[in-house]
Amino acid sequence: MTTVKIGIVGCGGRMGQALVGAVLDNDSATLSGGTERQGSPHMGKPLRHPVTGLETPLTVTEDAEELFRISDVVIDFTCPTATVLHAGYAAQHKTIHIAGTTGMTPDEEKALQAAAAKTPVVYASNFSLGVNLLFHLTRQAARLLDEDFDIEILEMHHRHKVDAPSGTALSLGKAAAEGRGVDLETVADKVRDGITGERTRGDIGFATLRGGNVAGEHTVSFNAYDERIELTHKAGDRAIFARGAVKAALWATTQDPGLYDMFDVLDLPKD
Repeated sequence: MTTVKIGIVGCGGRMGQALVGAVLDNDSATLSGGTERQGSPHMGKPLRHPVTGLETPLTVTEDAEELFRISDVVIDFTCPTATVLHAGYAAQHKTIHIAGTTGMTPDEEKALQAAAAKTPVVYASNFSLGVNLLFHLTRQAARLLDEDFDIEILEMHHRHKVDAPSGTALSLGKAAAEGRGVDLETVADKVRDGITGERTRGDIGFATLRGGNVAGEHTVSFNAYDERIELTHKAGDRAIFARGAVKAALWATTQDPGLYDMFDVLDLPKD
């Protein structure tokens, strides 16, 4: 049986190592290589399974373009500037690009849209099955509950996360805004400090917590007088995101060029 050759950019980080493990654990996939930035302490070292310690014959390199050239799919959970560069490689070599990078601006996302004209691109803020179901439920709840229910989104991640609110929290806010039929940017309240005044009816609030090694926790709270509805997802290990990304990688090999998300991969309704 032919297996899909999957490469990992940013393979030395926490998420990168989880992705290496998920590829090695999947019988339908073969690890084609992994890259890190120049000067990384992982450079030149063997790629290993993060749990079993199983050593592969592959070593970490810095040549991301070569990885895109030799791979069927490359999974990318790096940073926005790197992902923009990688999208160019994906387009040039017609390599499937699975992008889980968060904190990208609309201008940076245009690079993924351009690559999608040449090859399948799956771009998502979160690759967990449970979180994507949470997106769907949030939109449905916001559609059913009027502005008597104030919407607040609380997220917590490990101390090393660099962007806030998380990409997942923002996607939850977008889902809630879609359910209400409004533009998130016009109703989002991302920062509260000092004398802020009374909460504006219809706003969607965000709160951010950072600490320890929390893989990711998100709660969408719908608050009315005398009642509250909460939708919560808690990730016990970032391996769930890695397994979802590999699932997306295998799914994308049967698709035409285009920009997809995890709702496409999981066949979840978008409205």
